[in-house]
Amino acid sequence: MESSMALFNHLKAAEPFFLLAGPNVIESEQHALKMAGHIKSVATKLGLPLVFKSSFDKANRTSSKSFRGPGMEEGLKILEKVKMTHGLPVITDVHESWQCEAVGRVADIIQIPAFLCRQTDLLVAAAKTGKIINIKKGQMCAASVMENSAEKIRLAGNPNVMVCERGTMHGYNDLVFDPRNLEWLREANCPVVADITHSLQQPAGRKLEGGGVASGGLRELIPCIARTAVAAGVDGIFMEVHDDPLNAPVDGPTQWPLRHLEELLEELIAIARVSNGKKPFKIDLTPYKE
Repeated sequence: MESSMALFNHLKAAEPFFLLAGPNVIESEQHALKMAGHIKSVATKLGLPLVFKSSFDKANRTSSKSFRGPGMEEGLKILEKVKMTHGLPVITDVHESWQCEAVGRVADIIQIPAFLCRQTDLLVAAAKTGKIINIKKGQMCAASVMENSAEKIRLAGNPNVMVCERGTMHGYNDLVFDPRNLEWLREANCPVVADITHSLQQPAGRKLEGGGVASGGLRELIPCIARTAVAAGVDGIFMEVHDDPLNAPVDGPTQWPLRHLEELLEELIAIARVSNGKKPFKIDLTPYKE
């Protein structure tokens, strides 16, 4: 808990924001190490605190035919190797309560997927690891729901919690990014993260050859969403990054190209530094007098 608190305080103090970034899913040890090295190089150059992100099992894939990852045992070994090789903290997600203890022995941040943001047993099991918990806001949830989810973590004895905006369902096969949520999520009284890649998913919106569907996405709008988020004063940016997005096995349409990572982050830092988004605007409603 002590080391988690130290990392949590370090991230909270980040200026202008911290970065959670990496490929959607662990593809291989070699790929994870390569991506971590490249992303660390960019983050270090720009002075951004970085937590490397990748998943060992994407249990909520749209299709049963989709690639899920190497599984928990092998995936955690690879994440441990990333930590040892590059000296980076790591974040990965859990889908079931029984996974939390093992994941907590490796991960510095445990992520709760959006579909599971209200699952009390999962939240409590994750909280009891003492690690930082990042809760994705459900696509079907109002921002106010996250106050309760964050409180479940605290009531389980863990103060190290953050909440993450990742888009809201808009009809079928589409998400919208509502920047009002970035302000409303502050009511959870913890750091607010913006997921600038998943927020542009088009769930089950892409038909596959031979039948079935997969998630599509609007990668070209990632800079738009990202600019909005940092101007609004988010504490952290979550983004999935890939060196070959067109051939990524999972969520390729919403992974940001590695070659453009530094360029985009430079712009976001510049916007964040001139914005007062982290400070509430004091509105004076007394009658205006000439």
